[in-house]
Amino acid sequence: MKKISLIIPLVLLFTSGFAQQNKRTIVTTDGEIDDVDTFIRFLMYTNEFDTEGLIYSSSMWHWKGDGKGTTMVSEMEMTRNIYGERSELRWPGTTWIQELLSDYAKVHHNLLLHDKNYPSAEELLAVVKVGNIDFEGEMDKRTEGSKWIAERLLDDDSREIFLQAWGGTNTIARALRSIEEDYSNHENWKEIKEKVSKKAIIYTIMDQDATYKKYIGPNWPNIRVFYNANQFWCFAYPWKRVVPKSQQPYLEGSFMGSNIINGHGPLLQNYYSYGDGQKQEGDPNHFEGDISKIAQTERGSFSKYDFISEGDSPAFLHLVNVGLDNYKDPSRGGWSGRFEQSEENPYRYEDGDAAADLNPETGEMDKSYPQTRWIKPMQLDFAARADWCVKPFEEANHPPKIKVVEGNSIHAVAGEVIPINLSYEDVDGHPVYFKVWPYAEAGDGMATVTLETNTATIQIPYTAQTGEEFHVIVEGTDTGFPALTRYRRVIVIID
Repeated sequence: MKKISLIIPLVLLFTSGFAQQNKRTIVTTDGEIDDVDTFIRFLMYTNEFDTEGLIYSSSMWHWKGDGKGTTMVSEMEMTRNIYGERSELRWPGTTWIQELLSDYAKVHHNLLLHDKNYPSAEELLAVVKVGNIDFEGEMDKRTEGSKWIAERLLDDDSREIFLQAWGGTNTIARALRSIEEDYSNHENWKEIKEKVSKKAIIYTIMDQDATYKKYIGPNWPNIRVFYNANQFWCFAYPWKRVVPKSQQPYLEGSFMGSNIINGHGPLLQNYYSYGDGQKQEGDPNHFEGDISKIAQTERGSFSKYDFISEGDSPAFLHLVNVGLDNYKDPSRGGWSGRFEQSEENPYRYEDGDAAADLNPETGEMDKSYPQTRWIKPMQLDFAARADWCVKPFEEANHPPKIKVVEGNSIHAVAGEVIPINLSYEDVDGHPVYFKVWPYAEAGDGMATVTLETNTATIQIPYTAQTGEEFHVIVEGTDTGFPALTRYRRVIVIID
């Protein structure tokens, strides 16, 4: 049963900049190998949003040091126990984004054949900045990156800015502190703070430093935060222990090697995978490219070209509109996972037990399943975009458009049987086959759904109460290769 939520933040989620076609986003990254792989996938989706910042930052796992031998001990228990006192930690440098953009430039002309909205490498290079990188959690000094974030939070563009924390939140925190320092004594400080709080959304993969807990949360409590501490693991290093067996082939080398990494141009060739012979400069812990070291690890047994990790991809996938309509309300669930409103702070959405979905393979509630249920279509979508790097339009596959004739919001009464009619458009001329299923955890219970070709019926329980919502996902998959899936979410509201 879906919890009743406080109204204020949901109003903000439904009424602020979402009406704009392109969402604004800024990425902060610590440059770990999984950030590199996330960034390569991210580049394949830059036609879907406006990238307004690519900012080097630090984390509990990666920081540069000040070059003077100054040491520190991590504030975070895990890295404090692993690394102790250090003067630097596994720092990959501040050129890897530019290097990948150089290879992106080589495939950009081909990407434009598939979507004219892909930004140029020059446009993306113009927003690469260095943020707070010297130490874990360092936010004392203003940096090029922190100033860049602050300027955009204060600008006159009314659209929201989706701030992705692939590492620590310290550069974001420094930007917010700068705004507070510069304007807290102004007579219109209340209005400025409200503007920034409504404009910013932070999607963070765990707490990778202490700056959210120590500064952002206490001082900017009305900034919306999507906090992913559980679901991302299925897209990270221990994926074999988390991902259902039926989904694992799409992360294995037999799929990744031929469909994504090899034969898809210079950008995808940089993608880190098991046994690929690559080694990231600056990170002595990157062993995965050495085939002699990967047969058996504590994470499991791996083969050449197996997926390593893209732990940060759920952050940007929240911006990709595949028809699940979850950007406005993350409790609905989608390719970025599913999050429930925090009982302590209505502006904070979290994963975990409260956001678990029923895993049909185990018959148990699974706090990773809100993410793992989408792995096959996400991987096939990535493979199609890898093709876009090298193939002409007519030789590649493109996603269908799905439509529900009756619309995405339907009012009904308890016990009602609702017919819906489904249609599609496919630019490649492929037939599209439908699957329709109830997403009970995203709403207030389970509707019964039947499908006959392009018509479905939704049976609402007789026990349904006024004001409850029942979510039904219409899933259309084309017959091209890689087969691509798009969706429509039908929400039945009980009168």
